[in-house]
Amino acid sequence: MASSDIQVKELEKRASGQAFELILSPQSKESVPELPLSPPKKKDLSLEEIQKKLEAAEERPKSHEAEVLKQLAEKREHEKEVLQKAIEENNFSKMAEEKLTHKMEANKENREAQMAAKLERL
Repeated sequence: MASSDIQVKELEKRASGQAFELILSPQSKESVPELPLSPPKKKDLSLEEIQKKLEAAEERPKSHEAEVLKQLAEKREHEKEVLQKAIEENNFSKMAEEKLTHKMEANKENREAQMAAKLERL
């Protein structure tokens, strides 16, 4: 667009600002590109191309289902690993608790033996 195609008309002038109206001149017929009147024609598909598209359309849901099943299997495997780890940790905590209990009993017996020895001396 050239600057000769635009006219500026001042509408209002205030302390807060100004208002303008831009008037565009109509475009000439020569500058307007011609548009095709009919949509472009579709390419005729061969029987092989149609068959390939049908096979691809049948394969998409199957591959999607296989992907979902794979994700579920991975999730189940992860759940099994978490359960196994929890069981191992539970066993470890039980063993640690038993060991601690045994130590506490041994300490108690030692203390009692020491107290008995002190009492015997007195």
